[in-house]
Amino acid sequence: MKMTRLHGLRRKMLHPQNGNDLAIALSTLALILTTPQLFAQAPPPQTETTPPSGPNAVLAAAGAPVTITLQDALERARANDPQYHSALTDLGLARQDRVQARAGLLPGVSYNNSFIYTEGTGQPPACALSATCPASRFIANNGVHEYISQANAHESVSLTNFADYRRSSAALAQARAKAEIATRGLVVTVTQAYYGLVVAERKYATAQRASTEAQRFLKISQQLQNGGEVARADVVKASIQEQQKQRDLQEAQLDMQHSRLDLAVLIFSDWNENFNVVDDLQTPEPLPAFPDVEASGKKNNPELRAALAAFSVANHQVTAAWGGLLPSLSVDYFYGIDSNQFAIHTNGVRNLGYSTVASLQIPIFNWGADRSKLKQAELRRDQARIELSHEQRQLLAHLRQFYEEASVARSEMESLASSADMAAESLRLTNLRYQAGESTVLEIVDAQNTFTQARNAYDDGQIRYRIAVANLQTLTGSF
Repeated sequence: MKMTRLHGLRRKMLHPQNGNDLAIALSTLALILTTPQLFAQAPPPQTETTPPSGPNAVLAAAGAPVTITLQDALERARANDPQYHSALTDLGLARQDRVQARAGLLPGVSYNNSFIYTEGTGQPPACALSATCPASRFIANNGVHEYISQANAHESVSLTNFADYRRSSAALAQARAKAEIATRGLVVTVTQAYYGLVVAERKYATAQRASTEAQRFLKISQQLQNGGEVARADVVKASIQEQQKQRDLQEAQLDMQHSRLDLAVLIFSDWNENFNVVDDLQTPEPLPAFPDVEASGKKNNPELRAALAAFSVANHQVTAAWGGLLPSLSVDYFYGIDSNQFAIHTNGVRNLGYSTVASLQIPIFNWGADRSKLKQAELRRDQARIELSHEQRQLLAHLRQFYEEASVARSEMESLASSADMAAESLRLTNLRYQAGESTVLEIVDAQNTFTQARNAYDDGQIRYRIAVANLQTLTGSF
Protein backbone atom coordinates (compact mmCIF):
# COMPACT_ATOMS: atom_id res chain seq x y z
CA MET A 1 0.00 0.00 0.00
CA LYS A 2 2.81 2.35 0.94
CA MET A 3 4.70 1.45 -2.26
CA THR A 4 1.59 2.19 -4.34
CA ARG A 5 1.32 5.60 -2.71
CA LEU A 6 5.02 6.23 -3.38
CA HIS A 7 4.59 5.29 -7.06
CA GLY A 8 1.70 7.73 -7.34
CA LEU A 9 3.78 10.49 -5.81
CA ARG A 10 6.64 9.65 -8.11
CA ARG A 11 4.35 10.12 -11.13
CA LYS A 12 3.20 13.47 -9.81
CA MET A 13 6.75 14.63 -9.29
CA LEU A 14 7.83 13.46 -12.73
CA HIS A 15 4.73 14.76 -14.53
CA PRO A 16 3.26 17.57 -12.40
CA GLN A 17 0.10 19.20 -13.66
CA ASN A 18 0.91 22.44 -11.86
CA GLY A 19 3.13 23.83 -9.09
CA ASN A 20 0.65 22.91 -6.37
CA ASP A 21 0.73 19.23 -7.31
CA LEU A 22 4.50 19.17 -6.96
CA ALA A 23 4.42 20.90 -3.56
CA ILE A 24 1.70 18.59 -2.27
CA ALA A 25 3.56 15.54 -3.47
CA LEU A 26 6.81 16.58 -1.77
CA SER A 27 5.02 17.37 1.53
CA THR A 28 3.11 14.10 1.55
CA LEU A 29 6.23 12.09 0.75
CA ALA A 30 8.07 13.66 3.68
CA LEU A 31 5.19 12.84 6.04
CA ILE A 32 5.00 9.23 4.82
CA LEU A 33 8.70 8.71 5.31
CA THR A 34 8.70 10.16 8.83
CA THR A 35 5.36 8.77 10.09
CA PRO A 36 6.59 5.32 11.21
CA GLN A 37 9.04 6.98 13.55
CA LEU A 38 6.50 9.53 14.73
CA PHE A 39 3.78 7.02 15.63
CA ALA A 40 5.97 4.20 16.90
CA GLN A 41 5.16 3.34 20.49
CA ALA A 42 7.55 4.97 22.90
CA PRO A 43 8.84 2.98 25.84
CA PRO A 44 7.16 3.69 29.19
CA PRO A 45 8.64 6.85 30.70
CA GLN A 46 11.00 6.48 33.60
CA THR A 47 9.53 8.65 36.28
CA GLU A 48 12.75 9.32 38.10
CA THR A 49 14.36 10.86 35.02
CA THR A 50 11.33 12.75 33.68
CA PRO A 51 11.92 16.49 34.17
CA PRO A 52 9.18 18.18 36.17
CA SER A 53 6.73 20.42 34.38
CA GLY A 54 4.34 23.13 35.46
CA PRO A 55 4.56 24.00 39.17
CA ASN A 56 7.22 21.34 39.77
CA ALA A 57 9.61 23.06 37.39
CA VAL A 58 9.94 25.96 39.81
CA LEU A 59 10.54 23.58 42.70
CA ALA A 60 13.16 21.65 40.78
CA ALA A 61 14.95 24.88 39.97
CA ALA A 62 15.23 25.62 43.69
CA GLY A 63 17.11 22.37 44.39
CA ALA A 64 17.63 18.79 43.29
CA PRO A 65 14.45 16.72 43.77
CA VAL A 66 14.51 13.83 46.20
CA THR A 67 14.14 10.39 44.61
CA ILE A 68 11.72 8.24 46.63
CA THR A 69 11.35 4.47 46.35
CA LEU A 70 8.38 2.57 47.74
CA GLN A 71 10.41 1.44 50.76
CA ASP A 72 11.52 5.02 51.40
CA ALA A 73 7.89 6.12 51.24
CA LEU A 74 6.87 3.43 53.74
CA GLU A 75 9.59 4.41 56.21
CA ARG A 76 8.70 8.07 55.96
CA ALA A 77 4.98 7.33 56.36
CA ARG A 78 5.62 5.28 59.52
CA ALA A 79 7.31 8.31 61.03
CA ASN A 80 4.55 10.76 60.06
CA ASP A 81 1.18 9.01 59.87
CA PRO A 82 -1.00 9.95 62.90
CA GLN A 83 -3.26 6.88 62.73
CA TYR A 84 -0.28 4.54 62.73
CA HIS A 85 1.22 6.36 65.73
CA SER A 86 -2.15 6.23 67.46
CA ALA A 87 -2.01 2.42 67.27
CA LEU A 88 1.54 2.49 68.66
CA THR A 89 0.38 4.75 71.48
CA ASP A 90 -2.41 2.32 72.34
CA LEU A 91 0.19 -0.46 72.42
CA GLY A 92 2.34 1.54 74.83
CA LEU A 93 -0.66 2.26 77.05
CA ALA A 94 -1.61 -1.44 77.12
CA ARG A 95 1.95 -2.33 78.10
CA GLN A 96 1.81 0.09 81.04
CA ASP A 97 -1.61 -1.27 82.06
CA ARG A 98 -0.07 -4.71 82.44
CA VAL A 99 2.77 -3.28 84.53
CA GLN A 100 0.20 -1.68 86.84
CA ALA A 101 -1.89 -4.86 87.05
CA ARG A 102 1.18 -6.91 87.91
CA ALA A 103 2.07 -4.40 90.63
CA GLY A 104 -1.37 -4.98 92.12
CA LEU A 105 -0.46 -8.63 92.75
CA LEU A 106 2.76 -7.83 94.63
CA PRO A 107 3.22 -6.41 98.13
CA GLY A 108 3.52 -2.66 98.36
CA VAL A 109 5.69 -0.85 100.89
CA SER A 110 5.10 2.69 102.14
CA TYR A 111 6.38 4.77 105.06
CA ASN A 112 3.85 6.84 106.99
CA ASN A 113 4.61 9.76 109.30
CA SER A 114 1.87 11.53 111.25
CA PHE A 115 1.28 13.55 114.41
CA ILE A 116 -2.00 13.50 116.33
CA TYR A 117 -2.90 16.18 118.87
CA THR A 118 -5.89 15.52 121.14
CA GLU A 119 -7.47 17.78 123.73
CA GLY A 120 -6.35 16.70 127.17
CA THR A 121 -8.56 16.03 130.24
CA GLY A 122 -6.36 17.62 132.86
CA GLN A 123 -6.21 15.93 136.26
CA PRO A 124 -9.70 15.66 137.80
CA PRO A 125 -9.63 15.01 141.63
CA ALA A 126 -11.37 11.66 141.22
CA CYS A 127 -8.55 10.41 139.00
CA ALA A 128 -5.65 11.94 140.85
CA LEU A 129 -4.58 8.65 142.38
CA SER A 130 -5.76 6.37 139.52
CA ALA A 131 -3.20 5.03 137.07
CA THR A 132 -5.93 4.27 134.53
CA CYS A 133 -7.25 7.81 134.29
CA PRO A 134 -7.14 8.86 130.59
CA ALA A 135 -4.93 11.82 129.67
CA SER A 136 -6.95 12.80 126.54
CA ARG A 137 -10.62 13.26 125.78
CA PHE A 138 -10.74 10.77 122.84
CA ILE A 139 -10.00 7.32 124.19
CA ALA A 140 -9.11 6.00 120.70
CA ASN A 141 -5.96 8.14 120.81
CA ASN A 142 -3.03 7.25 122.99
CA GLY A 143 -2.43 10.64 124.56
CA VAL A 144 -2.46 14.35 124.07
CA HIS A 145 0.52 14.01 121.74
CA GLU A 146 0.86 10.93 119.58
CA TYR A 147 3.67 10.36 117.05
CA ILE A 148 3.39 7.71 114.33
CA SER A 149 6.34 6.81 112.12
CA GLN A 150 5.88 3.38 110.58
CA ALA A 151 6.70 1.39 107.49
CA ASN A 152 3.69 -0.45 106.08
CA ALA A 153 3.88 -3.56 103.88
CA HIS A 154 0.49 -4.17 102.30
CA GLU A 155 -0.72 -7.17 100.35
CA SER A 156 -4.20 -7.66 98.92
CA VAL A 157 -5.34 -11.00 97.53
CA SER A 158 -8.55 -11.43 95.54
CA LEU A 159 -9.82 -13.16 92.43
CA THR A 160 -10.35 -9.73 90.85
CA ASN A 161 -6.65 -8.87 91.10
CA PHE A 162 -5.55 -12.04 89.31
CA ALA A 163 -8.25 -11.63 86.66
CA ASP A 164 -7.21 -8.02 86.06
CA TYR A 165 -3.62 -9.05 85.46
CA ARG A 166 -4.63 -11.73 82.97
CA ARG A 167 -7.01 -9.29 81.31
CA SER A 168 -4.20 -6.76 80.93
CA SER A 169 -1.99 -9.41 79.32
CA ALA A 170 -4.74 -10.26 76.84
CA ALA A 171 -5.31 -6.54 76.17
CA LEU A 172 -1.59 -6.17 75.45
CA ALA A 173 -1.78 -9.00 72.91
CA GLN A 174 -4.81 -7.32 71.35
CA ALA A 175 -2.96 -3.99 71.13
CA ARG A 176 0.01 -5.72 69.46
CA ALA A 177 -2.32 -7.24 66.88
CA LYS A 178 -3.99 -3.87 66.23
CA ALA A 179 -0.57 -2.24 65.81
CA GLU A 180 0.26 -4.89 63.21
CA ILE A 181 -3.07 -4.22 61.48
CA ALA A 182 -2.21 -0.51 61.39
CA THR A 183 1.23 -1.30 59.97
CA ARG A 184 -0.16 -3.43 57.16
CA GLY A 185 -2.98 -1.00 56.49
CA LEU A 186 -0.43 1.79 56.15
CA VAL A 187 1.39 -0.30 53.54
CA VAL A 188 -1.80 -0.46 51.46
CA THR A 189 -2.40 3.28 51.81
CA VAL A 190 1.15 4.21 50.85
CA THR A 191 1.18 1.69 47.98
CA GLN A 192 -2.00 3.19 46.55
CA ALA A 193 -0.68 6.74 46.84
CA TYR A 194 2.81 5.88 45.55
CA TYR A 195 1.76 3.92 42.49
CA GLY A 196 -1.15 6.29 41.99
CA LEU A 197 1.45 8.99 41.33
CA VAL A 198 3.48 6.65 39.10
CA VAL A 199 0.43 5.84 36.97
CA ALA A 200 -0.69 9.49 36.93
CA GLU A 201 2.69 10.46 35.51
CA ARG A 202 2.43 7.68 32.93
CA LYS A 203 -1.03 8.85 31.92
CA TYR A 204 0.25 12.39 31.64
CA ALA A 205 3.00 11.19 29.30
CA THR A 206 0.40 9.24 27.28
CA ALA A 207 -1.80 12.34 27.08
CA GLN A 208 1.21 14.33 25.88
CA ARG A 209 1.85 11.83 23.10
CA ALA A 210 -1.84 11.77 22.16
CA SER A 211 -1.94 15.57 22.03
CA THR A 212 1.18 15.67 19.85
CA GLU A 213 -0.25 13.07 17.48
CA ALA A 214 -3.56 14.97 17.26
CA GLN A 215 -1.64 18.10 16.32
CA ARG A 216 0.28 16.20 13.64
CA PHE A 217 -2.92 14.73 12.26
CA LEU A 218 -4.53 18.18 12.12
CA LYS A 219 -1.54 19.44 10.18
CA ILE A 220 -1.69 16.49 7.77
CA SER A 221 -5.41 16.93 7.17
CA GLN A 222 -4.91 20.65 6.49
CA GLN A 223 -2.16 19.92 3.98
CA LEU A 224 -4.26 17.27 2.27
CA GLN A 225 -7.20 19.67 2.15
CA ASN A 226 -5.01 22.28 0.53
CA GLY A 227 -4.10 19.70 -2.10
CA GLY A 228 -7.73 18.86 -2.71
CA GLU A 229 -7.38 15.26 -1.49
CA VAL A 230 -9.71 15.43 1.55
CA ALA A 231 -12.81 17.36 2.41
CA ARG A 232 -13.14 20.24 4.86
CA ALA A 233 -15.02 17.90 7.20
CA ASP A 234 -11.80 15.99 7.85
CA VAL A 235 -10.05 19.17 9.00
CA VAL A 236 -12.98 20.07 11.28
CA LYS A 237 -12.97 16.59 12.84
CA ALA A 238 -9.19 16.72 13.29
CA SER A 239 -9.49 20.13 14.93
CA ILE A 240 -12.15 18.84 17.35
CA GLN A 241 -9.95 15.87 18.19
CA GLU A 242 -6.92 18.11 18.77
CA GLN A 243 -8.89 20.33 21.17
CA GLN A 244 -10.18 17.28 23.06
CA LYS A 245 -6.65 15.94 23.46
CA GLN A 246 -5.53 19.31 24.83
CA ARG A 247 -8.30 19.14 27.44
CA ASP A 248 -7.34 15.55 28.28
CA LEU A 249 -3.75 16.71 28.75
CA GLN A 250 -4.83 19.40 31.20
CA GLU A 251 -6.93 16.88 33.17
CA ALA A 252 -4.01 14.43 33.25
CA GLN A 253 -1.72 17.16 34.58
CA LEU A 254 -4.28 18.04 37.26
CA ASP A 255 -4.61 14.37 38.31
CA MET A 256 -0.83 14.06 38.47
CA GLN A 257 -0.59 17.11 40.71
CA HIS A 258 -3.33 15.81 43.02
CA SER A 259 -1.58 12.43 43.28
CA ARG A 260 1.70 14.16 44.12
CA LEU A 261 0.04 16.17 46.89
CA ASP A 262 -1.65 13.07 48.35
CA LEU A 263 1.68 11.26 48.57
CA ALA A 264 3.52 14.30 49.92
CA VAL A 265 1.08 14.54 52.84
CA LEU A 266 1.84 10.93 53.78
CA ILE A 267 5.62 10.87 53.57
CA PHE A 268 6.92 14.33 54.50
CA SER A 269 6.79 15.88 57.96
CA ASP A 270 7.57 19.28 56.43
CA TRP A 271 5.80 20.27 53.22
CA ASN A 272 7.72 19.23 50.11
CA GLU A 273 6.54 18.67 46.54
CA ASN A 274 10.00 18.54 45.01
CA PHE A 275 10.48 14.77 44.72
CA ASN A 276 10.45 12.00 42.14
CA VAL A 277 9.20 8.44 42.45
CA VAL A 278 10.77 5.33 40.97
CA ASP A 279 8.65 3.51 38.40
CA ASP A 280 9.17 -0.19 39.19
CA LEU A 281 5.80 -1.44 37.95
CA GLN A 282 7.57 -3.30 35.14
CA THR A 283 8.90 -5.85 37.66
CA PRO A 284 5.88 -7.23 39.56
CA GLU A 285 6.54 -9.48 42.51
CA PRO A 286 5.61 -13.17 42.13
CA LEU A 287 2.38 -14.56 43.53
CA PRO A 288 2.70 -17.76 45.61
CA ALA A 289 0.33 -20.72 45.37
CA PHE A 290 -2.98 -20.44 47.20
CA PRO A 291 -2.29 -23.25 49.74
CA ASP A 292 0.80 -21.35 50.92
CA VAL A 293 -1.19 -18.12 51.10
CA GLU A 294 -3.98 -19.84 53.04
CA ALA A 295 -1.52 -21.31 55.55
CA SER A 296 0.15 -17.94 56.07
CA GLY A 297 -3.22 -16.25 56.49
CA LYS A 298 -4.35 -18.62 59.22
CA LYS A 299 -1.02 -18.29 61.01
CA ASN A 300 -0.14 -14.60 60.58
CA ASN A 301 -3.47 -12.80 60.33
CA PRO A 302 -3.41 -9.94 62.91
CA GLU A 303 -7.17 -9.37 62.70
CA LEU A 304 -7.81 -12.95 63.82
CA ARG A 305 -5.27 -12.54 66.64
CA ALA A 306 -6.98 -9.32 67.71
CA ALA A 307 -10.37 -11.07 67.80
CA LEU A 308 -8.94 -13.94 69.84
CA ALA A 309 -7.34 -11.49 72.27
CA ALA A 310 -10.60 -9.53 72.55
CA PHE A 311 -12.44 -12.73 73.44
CA SER A 312 -9.79 -13.51 76.07
CA VAL A 313 -10.15 -10.00 77.52
CA ALA A 314 -13.91 -10.49 77.78
CA ASN A 315 -13.45 -13.83 79.55
CA HIS A 316 -11.14 -12.30 82.15
CA GLN A 317 -13.59 -9.45 82.69
CA VAL A 318 -16.21 -12.04 83.61
CA THR A 319 -13.79 -13.60 86.08
CA ALA A 320 -13.02 -10.18 87.57
CA ALA A 321 -16.75 -9.51 87.95
CA TRP A 322 -17.14 -12.80 89.82
CA GLY A 323 -14.37 -11.62 92.12
CA GLY A 324 -16.63 -8.83 93.34
CA LEU A 325 -19.03 -11.47 94.70
CA LEU A 326 -16.32 -13.42 96.57
CA PRO A 327 -14.33 -12.64 99.75
CA SER A 328 -11.05 -10.76 99.50
CA LEU A 329 -8.08 -10.85 101.88
CA SER A 330 -5.67 -8.08 102.81
CA VAL A 331 -2.65 -8.18 105.13
CA ASP A 332 -0.79 -5.17 106.59
CA TYR A 333 2.51 -5.34 108.49
CA PHE A 334 3.59 -2.21 110.39
CA TYR A 335 7.01 -1.50 111.86
CA GLY A 336 8.04 1.72 113.58
CA ILE A 337 6.90 3.88 116.49
CA ASP A 338 3.49 4.90 117.79
CA SER A 339 4.12 6.72 121.04
CA ASN A 340 3.57 9.97 122.96
CA GLN A 341 7.09 11.10 122.22
CA PHE A 342 8.98 11.12 118.97
CA ALA A 343 11.86 8.98 120.23
CA ILE A 344 13.16 5.46 119.99
CA HIS A 345 13.41 5.12 123.80
CA THR A 346 11.17 6.69 126.43
CA ASN A 347 11.91 6.17 130.12
CA GLY A 348 13.94 3.07 129.30
CA VAL A 349 11.23 1.56 127.10
CA ARG A 350 11.99 0.87 123.43
CA ASN A 351 9.27 2.45 121.29
CA LEU A 352 10.17 0.58 118.07
CA GLY A 353 7.85 -2.36 117.40
CA TYR A 354 5.64 -4.08 114.90
CA SER A 355 2.03 -5.08 114.42
CA THR A 356 0.11 -7.09 111.83
CA VAL A 357 -3.46 -6.68 110.65
CA ALA A 358 -5.24 -9.28 108.50
CA SER A 359 -8.66 -8.45 107.07
CA LEU A 360 -11.13 -10.69 105.31
CA GLN A 361 -13.84 -8.76 103.50
CA ILE A 362 -17.01 -10.71 102.73
CA PRO A 363 -19.54 -8.98 100.46
CA ILE A 364 -23.10 -9.32 101.65
CA PHE A 365 -25.38 -6.79 100.02
CA ASN A 366 -24.83 -3.78 97.72
CA TRP A 367 -28.16 -3.43 95.95
CA GLY A 368 -27.19 -5.75 93.07
CA ALA A 369 -24.28 -3.63 91.75
CA ASP A 370 -21.82 -6.56 91.61
CA ARG A 371 -24.30 -8.83 89.88
CA SER A 372 -25.02 -6.07 87.37
CA LYS A 373 -21.28 -5.83 86.63
CA LEU A 374 -21.21 -9.59 86.11
CA LYS A 375 -24.12 -9.39 83.68
CA GLN A 376 -22.35 -6.64 81.71
CA ALA A 377 -19.19 -8.72 81.48
CA GLU A 378 -21.12 -11.75 80.25
CA LEU A 379 -22.83 -9.67 77.54
CA ARG A 380 -19.44 -8.38 76.35
CA ARG A 381 -18.08 -11.94 76.31
CA ASP A 382 -20.99 -13.18 74.18
CA GLN A 383 -20.45 -10.33 71.74
CA ALA A 384 -16.70 -11.07 71.55
CA ARG A 385 -17.47 -14.74 70.82
CA ILE A 386 -19.74 -13.78 67.92
CA GLU A 387 -17.14 -11.35 66.53
CA LEU A 388 -14.44 -14.02 66.74
CA SER A 389 -16.57 -16.49 64.80
CA HIS A 390 -17.35 -13.84 62.20
CA GLU A 391 -13.66 -12.93 61.87
CA GLN A 392 -12.74 -16.58 61.26
CA ARG A 393 -15.27 -16.88 58.45
CA GLN A 394 -14.31 -13.50 57.02
CA LEU A 395 -10.64 -14.49 56.96
CA LEU A 396 -11.34 -17.42 54.65
CA ALA A 397 -13.54 -15.29 52.39
CA HIS A 398 -11.03 -12.44 52.17
CA LEU A 399 -8.14 -14.78 51.52
CA ARG A 400 -9.95 -16.25 48.54
CA GLN A 401 -11.20 -12.85 47.34
CA PHE A 402 -7.86 -11.03 47.55
CA TYR A 403 -5.94 -13.93 46.05
CA GLU A 404 -8.27 -14.23 43.06
CA GLU A 405 -8.09 -10.46 42.55
CA ALA A 406 -4.29 -10.59 42.47
CA SER A 407 -4.25 -13.69 40.27
CA VAL A 408 -6.61 -12.19 37.69
CA ALA A 409 -4.76 -8.86 37.71
CA ARG A 410 -1.45 -10.60 37.09
CA SER A 411 -2.81 -12.77 34.28
CA GLU A 412 -4.37 -9.74 32.59
CA MET A 413 -1.16 -7.70 32.54
CA GLU A 414 0.32 -9.58 29.58
CA SER A 415 -2.92 -9.20 27.65
CA LEU A 416 -3.08 -5.48 28.45
CA ALA A 417 0.53 -5.00 27.34
CA SER A 418 -0.20 -6.80 24.07
CA SER A 419 -3.30 -4.66 23.51
CA ALA A 420 -1.28 -1.48 24.09
CA ASP A 421 1.35 -2.59 21.56
CA MET A 422 -1.29 -3.50 18.97
CA ALA A 423 -3.12 -0.21 19.54
CA ALA A 424 0.08 1.70 18.83
CA GLU A 425 0.69 -0.32 15.66
CA SER A 426 -2.92 0.14 14.58
CA LEU A 427 -2.58 3.90 15.01
CA ARG A 428 0.56 3.95 12.89
CA LEU A 429 -1.00 1.89 10.10
CA THR A 430 -4.25 3.85 10.14
CA ASN A 431 -2.30 7.08 9.68
CA LEU A 432 -0.51 5.56 6.68
CA ARG A 433 -3.79 4.38 5.17
CA TYR A 434 -5.35 7.81 5.67
CA GLN A 435 -2.47 9.52 3.92
CA ALA A 436 -2.83 6.99 1.10
CA GLY A 437 -6.54 7.81 0.83
CA GLU A 438 -7.66 4.36 2.01
CA SER A 439 -9.19 5.25 5.42
CA THR A 440 -11.46 7.93 6.84
CA VAL A 441 -10.93 10.54 9.48
CA LEU A 442 -13.24 8.61 11.82
CA GLU A 443 -10.89 5.64 11.70
CA ILE A 444 -8.00 7.91 12.66
CA VAL A 445 -9.89 9.37 15.60
CA ASP A 446 -10.95 5.91 16.73
CA ALA A 447 -7.36 4.63 16.50
CA GLN A 448 -6.07 7.56 18.54
CA ASN A 449 -8.67 7.03 21.25
CA THR A 450 -8.06 3.29 21.28
CA PHE A 451 -4.34 3.86 21.69
CA THR A 452 -4.84 6.19 24.67
CA GLN A 453 -7.35 3.86 26.32
CA ALA A 454 -5.12 0.82 25.82
CA ARG A 455 -2.08 2.55 27.34
CA ASN A 456 -4.10 3.78 30.33
CA ALA A 457 -5.69 0.36 30.80
CA TYR A 458 -2.24 -1.26 30.86
CA ASP A 459 -1.03 1.21 33.50
CA ASP A 460 -4.20 0.68 35.57
CA GLY A 461 -3.72 -3.09 35.30
CA GLN A 462 -0.22 -2.87 36.74
CA ILE A 463 -1.25 -0.77 39.74
CA ARG A 464 -4.28 -3.03 40.25
CA TYR A 465 -1.97 -6.00 40.75
CA ARG A 466 0.27 -4.15 43.21
CA ILE A 467 -2.67 -3.01 45.31
CA ALA A 468 -4.22 -6.49 45.23
CA VAL A 469 -0.96 -7.97 46.53
CA ALA A 470 -0.79 -5.31 49.26
CA ASN A 471 -4.37 -6.14 50.31
CA LEU A 472 -3.54 -9.85 50.38
CA GLN A 473 -0.49 -9.20 52.53
CA THR A 474 -2.64 -7.47 55.15
CA LEU A 475 -3.89 -10.99 55.91
CA THR A 476 -0.72 -13.04 55.36
CA GLY A 477 2.23 -10.75 55.98
CA SER A 478 5.07 -10.46 53.48
CA PHE A 479 5.51 -13.36 51.08
